[in-house]
Amino acid sequence: MTAPLDLFAIDGLLDDEERGIRDTVRRFCDDRIRPEIAGWFEDASVPARELSVELGRVGLLGMHLHGYGCAGTNAVSYGLACVELEAADSGIRSLVSVQGSLAMFAIWRYGSDEQKEEWLPQMARGEAIGCFGLTEADYGSDPGGMRTRAKRDGDDWVLSGSKMWITNGSVADVAVVWARTDDGIRGFVVPTDSAGFSATEIDHKMSLRASVTSGLSFEDLRLPASALLPEARGLSGPLGCLSEARFGIVFGALGAARDCLETTIAYAGERQVFGKPLTAYQLTQAKLADMTLELGKGMLLALHLGRLKDAGTLRPEQVSLGKLNNVREAIAIARECRTILAASGITLDYPVMRHANNLESVLTYEGTSEVHQLVIGQALTGESAFR
Repeated sequence: MTAPLDLFAIDGLLDDEERGIRDTVRRFCDDRIRPEIAGWFEDASVPARELSVELGRVGLLGMHLHGYGCAGTNAVSYGLACVELEAADSGIRSLVSVQGSLAMFAIWRYGSDEQKEEWLPQMARGEAIGCFGLTEADYGSDPGGMRTRAKRDGDDWVLSGSKMWITNGSVADVAVVWARTDDGIRGFVVPTDSAGFSATEIDHKMSLRASVTSGLSFEDLRLPASALLPEARGLSGPLGCLSEARFGIVFGALGAARDCLETTIAYAGERQVFGKPLTAYQLTQAKLADMTLELGKGMLLALHLGRLKDAGTLRPEQVSLGKLNNVREAIAIARECRTILAASGITLDYPVMRHANNLESVLTYEGTSEVHQLVIGQALTGESAFR
């Protein structure tokens, strides 16, 4: 039998280092994540601090950034790592993505030398966890309407407001918080032990249960002038970070889809129905063929976007193409796989329903499908349909 992505000869499109990084992350997930993930998901509890240090030792945190103890890999290697992490669980990939592509990237791209030296090395080691405070309860797709404010008071800033749906929020040591100021939207590096900072974990989730999701609150939180991210002005700062993180999702979602498909092929090969394996039926083979086609097309798209990113030519609307297509197809694959597993597919004995539930969140976070459709539509027509 042939593995789904082998039909596309994907390995031939990668160099030795890229394949080596992919295989290292796959082994880590096999050894550390897969034996525990069903229990973490069921209990809605993940050892984020312990895992963060372990992920740092592997070199996964901020791996595509250069300097400050980061691995400095190319974009394709980072994408392949995201595939393997999300093949284990979307929540684990989210931990890595928020740490490296949102919190660390914001400091690396927009921060002062002092901010970089203070935070990036310990974040790369996983000794400090970061979160990214942009979304608010009433302002997700429209972050420009945020109510969180930062006001000058002498040389200091005073931060007031709240954020919602923040990954890593209640385990973070540092938060990158975006707030409205008299000078437009600005970003701040906020140690979470600051007076006036509080974080509350969000319970009763049906998705991303092996991930810490929190609400943040700032009550007259006083920050020194040095907390301001000096190189970020306006929405271009946080949107630049989101584009960086969405790139990881373009790859990562395919990991969840691949795990569903490989699990389903193995299951159907052993499941006897009317005296022969489920894989021997034409309808089953048609489903498997169609899902393999979409998985492979998505991977080819992701690799192409990765090469563009490594060449420095990737545009935000191209990232939107990748997220829109690959997450949409991944969730369709997860749902179709569930039909083949039938009742077995709804249990945690198999990863399919867990992946499907997680992908419901991946479908809407860091830009809903509708937002990405409008980004692509604007690129095609020159007209903005957002307002």
